[in-house]
This record gives sequence, structure tokens and C-alpha cells, in this order.
Amino acid sequence: MSVRPRAKSALLWGAIGGFSFLVALQGYRLLVSPLTFGVGGALGTALAVGVVVAAVTYATEGRLTAKGRT
Repeated sequence: MSVRPRAKSALLWGAIGGFSFLVALQGYRLLVSPLTFGVGGALGTALAVGVVVAAVTYATEGRLTAKGRT
């Protein structure tokens, strides 16, 4: 099974977005204060961020390619 390059790119950007959120959250917890939600809430939010980033990337890349900007 082969994944199209556009979908693969979107999934990778989604993973980067989710992991970036977790890194920023950990930095906040270390430098500012603990948050009220636990690990499950953090992972759920990171998953939601990753899905949104992947969807926006998939939609945007198609438009940029059509305009010849990639």
C-alpha cells in the first residue's frame, strides 16, 4: 500500500504539530505552573492539534500546487 506524497506530507506535518504542542505544554509546566488536566487531556489535545494541522496542510498544499508556488 502506497501513500500519496501529498497525504504523506500532510500526515507528517500533523505529527510535527502534535509533538510541538506537547513540547510547548511541557515547557509551560516546567517554567510557569502545572495545569489542571492530566496526561490524557494533553494527549487528546495534541491529537486534535495534529488532526487540524494535517487537514489544513492537505487543503493548503493543493491550492499552492495549483498556483505553482511549491
